[in-house]
Amino acid sequence: MLRTFGVVLATTTLTLAGWAGTLTGAQAQPVLSATPTPTYACPPALPVSGQFLSATTTSITVRYSMLLSPPCGYDPPMTLVLFASREDATAWRNPVASAVSGPQRYGDITVEGLTPDSEYWFRFSVAEKHDPYVISGPVRTLSAASPACGATVTVDNRWTGGYAATVTVRNTAAETLDGWQVTWRWSGDERVSALWNGVLSTTGADVTVRNASYNGTLAPGATTTFGMLVWTSAPGALTLACGR
Repeated sequence: MLRTFGVVLATTTLTLAGWAGTLTGAQAQPVLSATPTPTYACPPALPVSGQFLSATTTSITVRYSMLLSPPCGYDPPMTLVLFASREDATAWRNPVASAVSGPQRYGDITVEGLTPDSEYWFRFSVAEKHDPYVISGPVRTLSAASPACGATVTVDNRWTGGYAATVTVRNTAAETLDGWQVTWRWSGDERVSALWNGVLSTTGADVTVRNASYNGTLAPGATTTFGMLVWTSAPGALTLACGR
């Protein structure tokens, strides 16, 4: 009986020893499979857009919109950079002026100190990173000479809290006017609630109305009009300026 138990024990020992021998060296270490790193696909959209809004003799205003955030886009502030030629803008060389936006993802940027009656191209940059997509222009500052057009306002109807008005734009130059804009500054709490036959933009108390796509070309002496509804508690006089 003892001999039989010894044989069984010896057989078990040999079996364990053989099993242990299979877990030596590299085979004893667990094999870990690497998890693939996900690839982030950016949507097929421009990360920023810009649209020319208005100009004076020494400034240009552009409306921007930061459409995408990093890694596919940008975070504010945004820098608007002006160039004197498309070639310079394409190569990002010889910038002539720039201005920085606020902390908003969309809004208006005005570049000051420009030369009257001059063309510019604009691009955007963020924290020294140049946007590779948007190259817009030419946009032109107004001439310092006599204005190419005149604008007058007529109040058509008044009521408590506002009024309706019509602005007449006349080409006062000796040549055809291809595009116009009328600007003014509110003196109080006025605001435009509706406008037709023009394109409205505002920056604080400053208002700009540009021509619509169908009424921007005026022969010498020709006129066109746009209308607006204005809400205000105390109507003030309007001093209008008209130019290209």
